[in-house]
Amino acid sequence: MKRTVLFDGECNFCDASVQFIIKRDPYEYFQFSSLQSETGQQLSKDFAIPDDVDSLVLIENGKAYTKSGAALRIAKKLDGLWHLAFLFILVPAPLRDSVYDFVARNRYKWFGKKEEACMLPTPSERKRFI
Repeated sequence: MKRTVLFDGECNFCDASVQFIIKRDPYEYFQFSSLQSETGQQLSKDFAIPDDVDSLVLIENGKAYTKSGAALRIAKKLDGLWHLAFLFILVPAPLRDSVYDFVARNRYKWFGKKEEACMLPTPSERKRFI
């Protein structure tokens, strides 16, 4: 099973993050689904993801990762020097997650919320969305 990234489909920052991942994932390690979609809701239920999680989730090797753990595991597989960000895994999770939570709490205020439909993916990108 490919690694699945669940994201908030209403969040501009989350949408930009998905586009960022796609551009730096030439081996197509990741597939994507919004948390609001039927697939996202089913995966959330299957992996017992708490209802209050509304940003980024990574499902990898039968386990769901949230917050900074998800972001760092995603970065580990990206092209370029982004994989070096995984070194932050050495920082205690409560500290990493407090920074993550600060950004997540303010993402709508700073980056806005989708008023319209998301960008239409290219045919090659479309196959990566479930």
